[in-house]
Amino acid sequence: MSEKFMEVSPADFFYRNRDLAGFNNPTRAMYSAVRELVENSLDACELYQIPPNVFLRVSQDKNDSTTEEATATYTIRIMDNGSGIPPEFVPSAFGQILYGSKYTLRQVRGTFGLGGKMAILYGQITTHGSATIMTSTGTVSLKDLSLGADIDQARKMLVVRLNSDAMERRGVDRAILQRDVKIKGCRVQVNEKTLYVKPEDEGDLKEIREGLTEIPVTVGINEFEISIDIQQNKPRVRRDVVKPNPNGWRGTIVEFTLEGDYLRAMPKILEYLQQTAMLNPYAEITFIDPKGRLYKFERVTDEMPPPPKETLPHPYGCDVETLQRMINVTNSTSLVTFLTTHFHRVGEKTAKAFLAEAGLIKVGSTGDHEGKPGDLIGVSGDKSPKRLTSEEIVRMVQMMKSFKGFLPPDSSCLSPLGEELLGAGIRKELNPEFLAAEQRGASAYSGYPFIVEVAIAYGGGVPSTPGISLYRFANRIPLLYDEASDISRIVLNEQVNWRHYKVTSDMPVAVIVHICSTKIPYKTVGKEFIADRPEVAREIKNGVSSIARKLAIFLTKKISVEHEKRRADVFSRYLPKIAQFSGDLAGEPKKPDSEYVEMVKPLLRSLMRYGSEA
Repeated sequence: MSEKFMEVSPADFFYRNRDLAGFNNPTRAMYSAVRELVENSLDACELYQIPPNVFLRVSQDKNDSTTEEATATYTIRIMDNGSGIPPEFVPSAFGQILYGSKYTLRQVRGTFGLGGKMAILYGQITTHGSATIMTSTGTVSLKDLSLGADIDQARKMLVVRLNSDAMERRGVDRAILQRDVKIKGCRVQVNEKTLYVKPEDEGDLKEIREGLTEIPVTVGINEFEISIDIQQNKPRVRRDVVKPNPNGWRGTIVEFTLEGDYLRAMPKILEYLQQTAMLNPYAEITFIDPKGRLYKFERVTDEMPPPPKETLPHPYGCDVETLQRMINVTNSTSLVTFLTTHFHRVGEKTAKAFLAEAGLIKVGSTGDHEGKPGDLIGVSGDKSPKRLTSEEIVRMVQMMKSFKGFLPPDSSCLSPLGEELLGAGIRKELNPEFLAAEQRGASAYSGYPFIVEVAIAYGGGVPSTPGISLYRFANRIPLLYDEASDISRIVLNEQVNWRHYKVTSDMPVAVIVHICSTKIPYKTVGKEFIADRPEVAREIKNGVSSIARKLAIFLTKKISVEHEKRRADVFSRYLPKIAQFSGDLAGEPKKPDSEYVEMVKPLLRSLMRYGSEA
């Protein structure tokens, strides 16, 4: 009997192994679906610097016959005010596993292009339902609706050839164009396939044409009903219509059903939303649960961190496959230009030094020539990267790992929250008595840049739990499961001596750790805990130690103030009596008790080191 060999699509693989993505039971599936949808909504807003407004509703199917204690069918609906999705990308964005906009070297919440589609896939396989997607970009530039603009010198006007298919796809008609296309000093006339622009006075038609294509035009709302062809990993579009958008709404709505256990998932969902609001103080999140209860997490600021910029791979993080892919697509004709064009922070001098050390080129030094000692000149042997042999490619990658001349990656591709925004979010949700936050400098592991932000909160609304409460975040994602395996918990338990900072296990102390990177070192596809990377552990330890010292100063003062209060209380009770007794011994006339109290007040003030605090 021979073995049977077969191929499965990515959708089929995750259908068979959905526990890898955090959909291993109805409780975890409900939590994971909510989390992935909220993260997608926040990403859609933040990249375009739009303060997020996210509305989430979970409702139980009225026709569901199960009891409250058992798994039931729920409808999840989420709406955001993000950038919206162009209609040509919607089917694949929601119906094709491992398709998305997250596969770039910049900080994003998503990593695998999987989460939102995995939620829809899980809903499909448990309820046999499809997903409804409504989205609009609000406006689109006129150039996206045209085939080009020509200058008619004879009639002294611009003739814009309209793209009828694009207009129909985006729900734009002649009336909308006539309303939206306004050019100062020009008359605009729209026909079926042409838009005419005629200046009222003599004007520069070329200048008008350059600015014409950027004019925003209101587009309609595209509504899709989508399911996933699991075996082919392709979207099935069941409905595709365009609706009017008179108010210029922009954003995305996703709605689908799934089988889940909301009652058991509820604590984690509420905890997730609270922690998301904590690390995103510029977001407003509204949640309505199946019982109709309203939870609103309001924004406290409109200030947002700057969006991350896409960057190039760093040589330290390059492998043979990555290098081969770059060589396949490069237009560079020399190794020096190849390195400076395709790698992060590699200049010409660094490229020559590396290639010389790798034995791929030969260079001379300044020697008798003018220039600084050690400058490299006279390159010979440089060749096209496409002519590299397999052995040379492997040697080149190996040398990249050991070459010491590369600059470390910078943090332009990252978007840390910053100490002020981090503090604002923590104050909003925990209202602590003491708070200290710190943003560490940029570091790197395996060529991937990362920044650690830490904060420590004491008292106020910080929960009193045995030990220190830990809030973990990665690229602003709350991590709620598998805390014991996370590097942050390991550092707090094994590498920080809390007694040194006067912290005991019964104190209401919370530590917040946020790691942002182009590649978070998750241990699993489910994105629940971070692997033990020495570089990351070092930054967490240094950051926690720094803010813990500030807490120790506060606690020392707090203990001293409490001691002073007790001391002052004793003196305030007995000094007036001593003064009265002394007066009696001296034979002075008897005075009211209030006068003796006033007599000892200057003495009490001189005994107190902390003034009004005591």
